[in-house]
Amino acid sequence: MKKSRVRELSIDFLAYLIGSGLYAVAVNTFSAPNNIAPGGVTGLSILINYVTQAPIGTVMFLLNIPLFLLGLYLLGWKFIAKTVVATFMMSIIIDVTAPFIPAYQGDMILVALFGGVLEGLGLGLVFLRGATTGGSDLAARLLSLKFPHLSLGRLMLSVDAVVILVAALVFQNVESVLYAVIMLFVSSRVVDGLLYGADRGKMILVVSRKSGEIAKEVMDQLERGVTLLQGKGAYTGENQEVLLCAVRRHEVAKLHTIVRTVDPDAFWMVAEAGEIMGEGFKKLKAPDRKKRRNKT
Repeated sequence: MKKSRVRELSIDFLAYLIGSGLYAVAVNTFSAPNNIAPGGVTGLSILINYVTQAPIGTVMFLLNIPLFLLGLYLLGWKFIAKTVVATFMMSIIIDVTAPFIPAYQGDMILVALFGGVLEGLGLGLVFLRGATTGGSDLAARLLSLKFPHLSLGRLMLSVDAVVILVAALVFQNVESVLYAVIMLFVSSRVVDGLLYGADRGKMILVVSRKSGEIAKEVMDQLERGVTLLQGKGAYTGENQEVLLCAVRRHEVAKLHTIVRTVDPDAFWMVAEAGEIMGEGFKKLKAPDRKKRRNKT
């Protein structure tokens, strides 16, 4: 138990350290020197630094304190403890490395793209270990309690948009705001890619009188599981089976060919599956029974 706990804490610390370093490079090399406020508390800190020259990392941590208190009430002390540690590490690393990390002030498209990628990677590593870095990350986590169907990346995008509008007033530069939008979009996509990328796919629903034949071909050619749901046409009153299948993105075209070959008149829908768990995708880890016995 103790060895396992020490190992988990060590991995957490390493993830926070690497994530903080990547995020610090994004801020000190790309965002701050080019007057780009990529939303959230980081964006507000960059704006305050622009006006007062106050250290970005220190301002970040101070602005996060009210969110820590709210998170402590809604999310519990274990989650907030990790978030406080991750945010503190990130704030310190941003301030300590600021004098040593070179600023890039070249092509603004490169600034937005590379800044967004590094920011997303840094945040994603922290998220993977069950924490946030405060600010819009923590706000997004709190909002996810109310809107669990929305991904963290999209919630962050919504929260950060407000800060970008404020940045437009402070910098009085439309271009910096537009580049901030690009950076924010790239960052949110990278975060979603790290959290859900390996398990994203498509959910297919097929309504056909030949659903059994289609299911057989899908299982034989794609080696994917298929579920047949019982349905009934509201207009015709006919009972029909609805085929449900989850596939990877690259398998959609093959599935389309199978369906059209078996039944050209089939009606089908393709929906985005943010995360797929189960056979053929990411497997859900069973709870550690030894830990549960020790707790009881």
